[in-house]
Amino acid sequence: MNLSKDLMAASSTPLVLGILADGESYGYDIAKRVEQLSGGALNWTDGMLYPLLHRLEQQGLLAARWRVADSGRKRKYYALTEQGMNSLREQRHQWQLITQTLNRVWDDAQQVQGVDGHGQFA
Repeated sequence: MNLSKDLMAASSTPLVLGILADGESYGYDIAKRVEQLSGGALNWTDGMLYPLLHRLEQQGLLAARWRVADSGRKRKYYALTEQGMNSLREQRHQWQLITQTLNRVWDDAQQVQGVDGHGQFA
């Protein structure tokens, strides 16, 4: 499934903030976590992820520090700031509102149009 660029862009910040709410991480690991959580449907490129991380850092939502990983490789680790936690709470609320509204719209449409046995509108 190919998600629209608009939907990918809109969901990328809350996804990163949500992942980092569990603790600090580095870019590649964040991208792999998104892929895992989406069942392989979301595959972020470096060209999408790293500009996002830099932007969130500039906005004060993330703090970054260079660290040597267990592998001996130097990596930039990102962690949520207090401002980032506040933003995550607000974005979670906003996405819940959008999801609830969309579900109501789609439920109403199913009741009006009917649905066949495959979940498709009749």
